[in-house]
Order: sequence, then structure tokens, then C-alpha cells
Amino acid sequence: MIIRPFLRAVACLLLGVSLATHADTSRLKPFVLADSEYASFAEAVAQTREKLATAGFTVIGDYTPYDGAQILVLTSPALQDLAVKTELGGFGAMLRAAVTQVNDAIQVSYVNPQYLATAYRLAGESSAITDQLAAALGAQETFGSKRGIKAKSLAKYNYMLGMEHFDDPYELGGYDDQATAVAAVAAKLQVGANGLSSVYQLALPNGDVLFGVAMQPQAHDDRYYNDSYQMSVVDVADLRSTAYLPYEVLVTNGQVKALHMRFRMAVHFPDLSMMGKHSFMTLMPSPKAINKALTTLVD
Repeated sequence: MIIRPFLRAVACLLLGVSLATHADTSRLKPFVLADSEYASFAEAVAQTREKLATAGFTVIGDYTPYDGAQILVLTSPALQDLAVKTELGGFGAMLRAAVTQVNDAIQVSYVNPQYLATAYRLAGESSAITDQLAAALGAQETFGSKRGIKAKSLAKYNYMLGMEHFDDPYELGGYDDQATAVAAVAAKLQVGANGLSSVYQLALPNGDVLFGVAMQPQAHDDRYYNDSYQMSVVDVADLRSTAYLPYEVLVTNGQVKALHMRFRMAVHFPDLSMMGKHSFMTLMPSPKAINKALTTLVD
């Protein structure tokens, strides 16, 4: 009679293993490796741009943060409609594709729409956008995290206890009305002070405006908010996460906000170690430096 409970225990154990294995397949990773059969870097950029347009996406900005890397920022009416349903959802109103030269290889990649929609708590279904982008550029594999993150955990993600969540952004400043705030940020970015410049400006259906901000200060003391320096620290895996850039600033109801670096970088690089040469510790001054730099857009 002991055998029957034992068999039940074994069955439950096997079922648990099966469910755990199934759950692993539902884990999400931040980036997607696209098809990469291109003769040259320039051809990869041109063909990626053309494929996006053919698939119904609009490229609203283009950014070359350093040699061998070009980022195309893309959006669509469906993506914007999805984004504006959620508070702070405007941060997810665009996606980013990147072409990166890695030694002799050309990598084309993009942010995983499902991952970003989940991390940014977008209310609604993103699978059609995910399929649309995969059909346009290809989807060889997802990457950016060894195991990935379960959707339930990703929706309330923070890197570790005490670090910021999605809804803990930098509060950069504000104005009496939305039009004044947008004009002020646009003017500061046009001047290009402190190495900050505009990659794109996107007006959303709910009146929010999203800016893509290139951060390229030249002074060594300002390196902690320099895009190139930050990526030299964190983006060192065989498959590159170039599509992390550029940073976003959202103007909503006259208030100017940006995702906290300890959330934004962590959610795009969830396997990043806390200690070591390629770690958060190396960039420990960056969250404060980014906040200070972006605040100059409203000073």
C-alpha cells in the first residue's frame, strides 16, 4: 500500500518538471536576432529600412552612437494606439532595430516587442506587432538573457530590492502646459548642449510627446552618461544589444519624465552582474549622471 502514495509522489514530481519546462518556454528575452544575410553594413541598413517600410512601420529616427552601429527607431499606428492606453505607456510607443558590425559579421537585431510591452505594462495584445516585425526582418532567436524572464515577473520588474520599477521614473521638471514643455525640450535638444541631441520627436494620439535623446558628451568627466561609454561596459556579449539606444524622454501633461537608468538598463540587460569590470558597479555614477544631464532639458 506504500507503493501507491509513492507513485503519486513520483507523478507529481514529473508533472512539476513538465510544468517547469513548459514555463521556461514562456520566458521572454529583450532582443531578437533578425536575418543577417547582407553583403555589407550599408546594404544591411538600407535593406532593413526598406523592409520596415514595406511592413507598414515608419522609421522616425536614425542614430549612429559609435562606429559600426546604426539604430533605426520605428513606430506604427497600432503600436502608438497600444502605448497610449497605459500611464507612462508612451515610453513604449516606438521600437528600435539595429545593425551592428561585430568583427567580420553583420548583426541585425531589434527590441522584442512582447518583452518591451510586458516590461512597460502596456495594456493590450502585442502579438500582432511582434509577428509583423518578425515577418519583416526575420526572427532567428531571442537573446539578451540566458534564461529569460517570466511575463508575470517582467511586468513588475526591478533588478533587485530597493531598485526602481517602471513607474519610478526620473521627474525632470514641468511647465504650466504641454505645448510649453514640448517646445522647451525641443529647443534644448536642438542647441545640443551637454552633448544631448534629438534622434526623433514623436507626437502620440493622446497628446504626449516622446523624444529620443542621443547622449554624446565629449568631456571625460561626463563619460557616465555617454552612450558609447555605457555600451562599452555592458554590451560585450557575442550577440550585441545595440538596440538598447537611444534613451527616451516623455512629455506628458506638461511634465517631463525619463525612465530611471537603474530600471531601463537593468530591464534591457537583466543578466548584468552587480560586480566586476562589465557590471553595474562600473557604471555606479551613471544613474545620477543621466538624471543630471536630462534635467538640463528643463532648466
